Formats: sequence, C-alpha cells, structure tokens
Amino acid sequence: MRIILFACLLLVLGCDNDKKHIELTELTVAEIHSQFQKGTFNSKQLVTSYLEQINKYNTSLNAITFINEEALKRAEVLDQEFKTTGKLRPLHGIPVIVKDNVNTEGLPTTAGSLALKNYFPDEDAHIIKKLKENGAIILAKSNMAEWAFTAMLSESSTHGISKNPYNTDHVTAGSSGGTGAAIAANFGTLGIGTDTGNSIRGPSSHNGLVGFRTTIGLTSISGIVPLFVRNDVVGPMCRTVADATKFMQATASHDPKDKSTYHHVEKPTIDYTKFLIKSGLKGARIGVVTEMSYNDIHPDVLKNFQNAIKDLRRLGATVIDSTYINNFEALRQDQWCRMFRIDVEDFLRDYVKNDSLKTVEHLKSYGSKSEIGKQRFERNTKLDVNKRIENGECLDFLNDPKRIAFRKAVVDHMDALNLDALIYPSWNYPPAPIESFLEDYKGDNSQVIAPHTGQPAFTIPMGYTQNGLPTGIQFLGRLYDESTLVKLTYSYEQGTLHRKAPDLN
Repeated sequence: MRIILFACLLLVLGCDNDKKHIELTELTVAEIHSQFQKGTFNSKQLVTSYLEQINKYNTSLNAITFINEEALKRAEVLDQEFKTTGKLRPLHGIPVIVKDNVNTEGLPTTAGSLALKNYFPDEDAHIIKKLKENGAIILAKSNMAEWAFTAMLSESSTHGISKNPYNTDHVTAGSSGGTGAAIAANFGTLGIGTDTGNSIRGPSSHNGLVGFRTTIGLTSISGIVPLFVRNDVVGPMCRTVADATKFMQATASHDPKDKSTYHHVEKPTIDYTKFLIKSGLKGARIGVVTEMSYNDIHPDVLKNFQNAIKDLRRLGATVIDSTYINNFEALRQDQWCRMFRIDVEDFLRDYVKNDSLKTVEHLKSYGSKSEIGKQRFERNTKLDVNKRIENGECLDFLNDPKRIAFRKAVVDHMDALNLDALIYPSWNYPPAPIESFLEDYKGDNSQVIAPHTGQPAFTIPMGYTQNGLPTGIQFLGRLYDESTLVKLTYSYEQGTLHRKAPDLN
C-alpha cells in the first residue's frame, strides 16, 4: 500500500515543481555532493528521482517494501541547512535503503514475518541514528528472507521473493536480497544489510555490489531483529568501495547497548577514508584460500577468479597461490550455534514490548507464507539454547575456544606468509534460478570463516558470467584491520572497474 501511494505523496508535497532530470545510474556520494555544491540539483530533487525510479522498476524486482513518507521533508530540511551553513555533513542528503529487520522510527520493521507486520518502532536502531547524525535520509525499507533464515534467496511472508536485476529469473541470495537488488538497480545511494553468515556479502556478490562484513563489534547491532547475535553484523551494501567506506566511517562507534562495541572505548578513531588509495595494492601480499577457491567451482567463476589474481599482480600485489591453512577442514566444523530462540525473545522483550509477542510460540502462531521460512523456523527453535549443533557451549568470538582456535589458525597462516589479506570467490557458483534454488544452492564461501572467527571480510565485483550474472571476490583481513581491506579493495576496484549497472528495460 505504501509503495502504491507514494506517487500521490509526491503530488501532495508539490514535487512536480521540483522535478529535474537526474541521471541516477551509479551516482556516488562524492558525485552527489559535488552537484549539491554546484547547485545542479538538491537533495529533494534527488529523493524525488529515486522515488520515481522505484515506482518504475520495483514491480519487476520486488526489492522495496515500504517508502518513508518523511523522506522528502527530511530532504527539504537538509537542503535548507546547506543553504544556511554552506556545509555538508559526511552523508548530507544521501538516500539510504534499509533492510527490514533494522528498527527505523515511523516505519514498520517486520523481518519479513507476519508476526511483526504491525510493529512500528518508536526509536531508531543505533546504526540509523548514526546515519541520520551524518546527514543521511532513510528513503525506504527493503525485502529480506523471513527472519533472515536463509542465504539461498530473499523470500518474506510480507512481500514474497526479491528478484535479481541482472536476470529476474534468478535469486538475489539472502537474506539482504532486497537491499542488494535495490542498490544494484539504483533505487538509492547506500544500502544497509545484516550478515550472520553470508547476508551482506552473498547478495552483494550476486548483485554486482560492494559488501562489507566488518569485525564483530565495529558497528552496533542494537535495535536490529537478530538471527544469532554471536555472529550478527550490520553494514554497507553499495556500488563502490568509497561509498561503503564512508558508510562504515559514519556508523563505526561505541554503543552502550551493544557490549561487543567496547573496542571503540579503548582505540582511537580511525579515518577509513584516508585508505582509499588507488595504488594500495603495490607491495601488498595476498594469499589464496585454496580450500575454498578451486574445488567444486563453476567454470565462469573460476575464470573470473584466475583473472582477478592476474589483475592483483598487475596492480602491484604479490599473490601466493596454493596456500593451505593448517587443519582447516577440522577447525571449520561445529562452529554454528543456532540461538534464535533466546536472541529473538530478548529483542521482543526489549523493543516490541507486546504481551502477545513474547515467545517464539507467539511468533509461530502467526504462520508463514514461505515454505523455507517455515522449515527454518522449526529447525532454529527446536535446538537447545546456548548449545552447539553437535557439542559444547556457545560463546562470543573473543572467548569461544573453537572460534579462537579457528581464528588462530587463519591468522597464524597469514603471519607465517606475511600476508595482508586472504582471498577467495564469494560464491563458487553464479546466482541460482529461482525455480530451482534448493537444488542449485552451492558454492557459498561467505559462511565458512568470517562469521565464526569474527574477522572482517569484504566482497567486491570481479566480473560476470557468460550469461551476464555477477560474481564477487572476497578479501579477508585481521581483526579490526578494516583500513587494510579498504586500501586493497579500493585499489582492485579502481584497477578493474568491473561494476556495471543492470539493464532494467
């Protein structure tokens, strides 16, 4: 209903008087701010143009679920502020697409479920507050996999399946697929995703985007519907490394409501934008995670990955191929702890505050229109709380013995070879057809290392298949070493320029 009505909203607010042709394709924060300063267009005109883009193409993609009816008014306020002060905040007037599990005041936060269909938070999540402080505009909410339960596709009970803008017969991956499709299709400038195992990097890879999974605790997850808090991260899904870095810069901060963000109390603030260096690969040492890069891989993805290695070397990096992490296969096992029950009930108590929505049994009573959502709900609520799938207690990434052992093996390997980062394909297979997503779901490498070790992992485009579907390469770094990953990925991006907009017509 809100999407249908937004065209009327434009008319009511007098936007016919503010119409201006703006070429939205691949617009960046820097380009937008340059145009603001030149007076070419303002934020209200930009928001209007994005809303028109959504109105024109969202029906075929099913990426956007709710339009923020206050977006145009917010743009007017920011335009007036710039006119008065002559200054732009870091994200001044920049429209953002928000995944529908992030609390956003005045907008429903459903997590794709029927149970939360009428939940309207009375306060923004910490990350939304930080974005607003930096001048951003919340433009719309995006579709997602129900409860963020699956990496396979983004299907909700509230809005159905999101489709890949490069080929609408294919999945966006999950669970942040609505954001992925929306940003790929130029529905907004910046996008928010959440990532428990794959859900920023998978949809980013499948939709030709840059996706940052940062170190656990670099950015607060308070006010976000959880999947498994011990693994959950929130972060940027953007078209460029520079935009993702500016998003990270604006949102990385301490939050008393999220104890994992303690790092910010002890460490000085880093200006990540200083690491946007085109020559950043010169002298870098990068290792290939052989275990995930060459076994069971689609030929087009393999070709793109091999070309990526050549490009990295061409751009000045030393790439060490055929490297093996000690005891890798054993250490990666039994890392998952499915703690949805306890985590979501904590969220219901702290944020929803509704006596009829206090337990997973209450949630279950609302049912689901997603078959895979139903299956995952059953699976994730039957398991013992605070227990591993196989054996042992579940702890955070800094205190869990199995997570520590896995991370130590990875970092020891990096240290032994003096590596700045490790690389592997984000997915070993291209986006699956929607009609056969269950059979064709394979090659998801994002689940393997970063969520368990807590390390940062960034995905960026590395080319397309012969059929025009995006593929991504992933860079894994040391804890809290996002600055190195920014430098490496920016240099690779600028040296290859793989990202291209989908043809929506």
